[in-house]
Amino acid sequence: MTDTTRAHPWMANSAPGAIKAMLDEIGAKSVADVFEQIPQDHFRTTPLDLPPTLSSEIELKRYLVSKLKKNGDCEANLSFLGAGVWQHHVPAIVDEIVGRTEFATNVWGSYQSDHGRNQAWFEFSSQLGALLNLDVVQLPVYSWGCAIGHAVRMAQRITGRSKVIVSQLSDPERLSVLRTYCQPSAMESHIEVVLVAVDPTTGRIDLNDLHSKLGDDVAAVYFENPAYLGTIEAEAAEIARLTRAAGAETIVGVDPVSLGIMTGPGDYGADIVTGPVQPLGVHMQCGGGVGGFIASRDEEKYVLEYNGFLVSIVETLEPGQVGFGLACPHQNSYGSREDGKDWTGNSTYLWAIAGAVYMSLLGPEGFRELGTLIVSRARYAAKLLGDVPGVKVVWPDTTFKEFVVNFDDTGKTVAEINDLLRARNIFGGKDVSGEDNALGQSALYCVTEVHTAADIRALADTLKEVLS
Repeated sequence: MTDTTRAHPWMANSAPGAIKAMLDEIGAKSVADVFEQIPQDHFRTTPLDLPPTLSSEIELKRYLVSKLKKNGDCEANLSFLGAGVWQHHVPAIVDEIVGRTEFATNVWGSYQSDHGRNQAWFEFSSQLGALLNLDVVQLPVYSWGCAIGHAVRMAQRITGRSKVIVSQLSDPERLSVLRTYCQPSAMESHIEVVLVAVDPTTGRIDLNDLHSKLGDDVAAVYFENPAYLGTIEAEAAEIARLTRAAGAETIVGVDPVSLGIMTGPGDYGADIVTGPVQPLGVHMQCGGGVGGFIASRDEEKYVLEYNGFLVSIVETLEPGQVGFGLACPHQNSYGSREDGKDWTGNSTYLWAIAGAVYMSLLGPEGFRELGTLIVSRARYAAKLLGDVPGVKVVWPDTTFKEFVVNFDDTGKTVAEINDLLRARNIFGGKDVSGEDNALGQSALYCVTEVHTAADIRALADTLKEVLS
């Protein structure tokens, strides 16, 4: 039983009398009164199965370490998982910088005074803007999906329209987040999500179907390049042209590490660009470490619709010196609360520091070398896997670092194959067989710069073994 005569060692507000003091302060008779607006059927009816209170730090550490040892990570195992969180090399200096006490916290000093932090943030925005060939980059929001949601709501406010067109083969998780941002149909600000067909022979958007669905009620077209299943939209400029002709905004999702070898979205007509920051020097961290950026051209109609922090640079009264601060801070939820353009979060700004360090280390030539290396290794992997009996790569030679592998002719499901690989210390590709994609028993495999030729051969040889 819990001892109510003393405080829980890790919960300060559990001290005897603390709850009563708080209730007295707000004039409530009980904790139940505080939550009376929550329907009774929303409450748990059974207690949580929690371990007994651990009274010392030694016991707590031993308990947690024993739990963590049950995990299998991507360092001790060979991993070919991606689909939103990817295994990239993180230079040691990135960890050194983001671990400094000046940066390693969620909330820092005020934006008026913390010039060092603002300068680091500005470096992130300016370097990423150079990659995208766009001038305005907002500090990261919680995830790529959140960035897409914010961008679509920006397009709604700009155009006054209420539909967004997205690919039929969108990532289900990001699509779910987008639909949440688009709000229920009963709400006044609801945005209808319309799916556009994909050419099954290429995995790319069907331009005829896109053209038929564009109209004066469409606020934006959103597509990813590279796309969720790895394919590259060869007609990206034409998609942007069709969208622009319909008076809608072109929103592009992009993997920033692809931009060393792929055309920047600002060069083929993107109005607003989103993407993940995790590939830019952020570890996978148990599936976390995510964040999403939003960028656009430096035009008033876009700048005035951002929901978060825009860091800018300006000359000062002292010749040769510059200052760094936030532009248009009044329009976010910090400045305007519920009247802000959209809700603003603050938990991923540390990854802006990681991204600034990572991008400065690589530079233009480094990004070019990285992209070339990833493509060559991914194509090598696709070739070897395609040679395994019963295995077929769905869209060969049209992808960046991820590609779809079909196992229909093996007589085994993806789940069965992944279990067999896992028993041999390999994480297979993400099982996409349960998604609405007409791809059968298929998995999405990811190959990056961390995978050597020997790693790829080991995967192919192990697949032959488990499928024989």
